[in-house]
Amino acid sequence: MKVLVTVKRVIDYNVKARVKPDQSGVDLANVKMSMNPFDEIGVEEAVRLKEKGVATEVVAVSVGPTQAQETLRTALAMGADRAILVNAGDQDLEPLAVAKVLKAVIAEESPDLVIMGKQAIDGDNSATGQMLAAILDWPQATFASAVEVAGGKAKVTREVDGGLQTLEVDLPAIVTADLRLNEPRYASLPNIMKAKKKPLDVKELASVGADIAPRLKVVKVTEPPKRAGGIKVETAADLVMKLKNEAGVL
Repeated sequence: MKVLVTVKRVIDYNVKARVKPDQSGVDLANVKMSMNPFDEIGVEEAVRLKEKGVATEVVAVSVGPTQAQETLRTALAMGADRAILVNAGDQDLEPLAVAKVLKAVIAEESPDLVIMGKQAIDGDNSATGQMLAAILDWPQATFASAVEVAGGKAKVTREVDGGLQTLEVDLPAIVTADLRLNEPRYASLPNIMKAKKKPLDVKELASVGADIAPRLKVVKVTEPPKRAGGIKVETAADLVMKLKNEAGVL
């Protein structure tokens, strides 16, 4: 069974994002970049499936700039067998465009299971996995906190507002990983060295033939307002009064 897992190069989660002076987007100059944390969980799950003998091959795929090769090498160091980069250059593709590019890659690779992060921490759209499932007409299980694969089916426990929901989907299918699915491993130095020799295929975006025309326009990007300092109250009655009369939450 072949598992295809997607990864995205994003601003490292420890970095405080800065908005460009013209409010056209986030400033990426001289900023540390790393693998999207939810994609890292997806890679870990794919590798675990291989270690269990369920999967025979794990292929990591990224749609992004040339520098995303470093991100793919991280996935290879974690245990993926080979990687594919669809070089989009400096283009910031929308979720629908990424889904269409991934559809073309999937048509070539014919995986039995696609694992993705539930969302990327830069755009927070949480849309690419669902869109990909729709255009492929594949079953999907999003926000997965547990995955079991056997007999051509995947049993996925997913987190919903009311608790946990368990789905069983026929393969091939799309699964998006939530935070509690697993704890990703650290790539060891020997595996980092081995990853340098693993195959990494680079395709140009134009060669894929996907429709990547933008449908959205970013009007303005602003930083969240600064939080005001807190105050102390003497009694519970004072707290209730301020919450009711000043904060207006009661």
